[in-house]
Amino acid sequence: MELSIFLYMLVGFVAQMIDGALGMAYGVSSNTFLLSIGIPPAAASASVHMAEVVTTGVSGASHWRLGNVDWKLVRRLLIPGVIGGVAGAYILTSVDGNIIKPYIAVYLLLMGGVIIYKAVTTVPRKKPDEYHGPKTGLLGLFGGFCDAIGGGGWGPVVTSTLVARGKYPRTTIGSVNFSEFFVTLAESITFVLTLSFAEYWQIIIGLLVGGAVAAPIAARMTKVLPLKTLMIMVGVLIILLSIRTLYLALK
Repeated sequence: MELSIFLYMLVGFVAQMIDGALGMAYGVSSNTFLLSIGIPPAAASASVHMAEVVTTGVSGASHWRLGNVDWKLVRRLLIPGVIGGVAGAYILTSVDGNIIKPYIAVYLLLMGGVIIYKAVTTVPRKKPDEYHGPKTGLLGLFGGFCDAIGGGGWGPVVTSTLVARGKYPRTTIGSVNFSEFFVTLAESITFVLTLSFAEYWQIIIGLLVGGAVAAPIAARMTKVLPLKTLMIMVGVLIILLSIRTLYLALK
């Protein structure tokens, strides 16, 4: 690899700082950074999800032990999320990276806008809505597909939408995180079966090490910066990096 592993460690560190503070956006952030330094879309998404298998597994188990998992919500999200994730991963590996890169950049740009929009407009509803209808399954399918195609997006798409609908934040975050492990695992298996990982291990290890170092620091950062301010900052950063990636792809 031309780029040093320390650069990937820095990407993992920054992405984990963002995720630790917001409870989401590790995939979107790290994938945006990787695309901005020239990593092909399939390689970027595959590397991010391989690294995320570990982090989502730990997170999901923690929420399970703490009683934060709503099993009805998990049943609605898990299978559609896995189907959407596998489909997205397969499509991503079947298309020329140079062709799809501008579209991924546009998607990530929109995700940056979604994060800013949620930060400005989301107000907790007074009466929580605990009904998990068919639309929840469709949301899981869409979230899984976007997560694989864009290298991230499960949290910003699924968690933000459910909380905005009035779901209890604690059990929503726990259930979405628990489901994310299985979605990420399914995507990673698809990538392993369709890609050669010999040249990507440096990226994966860098993301893992950087994320592990950042995790305890990110927990402290949540006490310093207001959540809304942080979400806006992250959204702006993702938009700027996505515009740069789009410019270079279309140049």
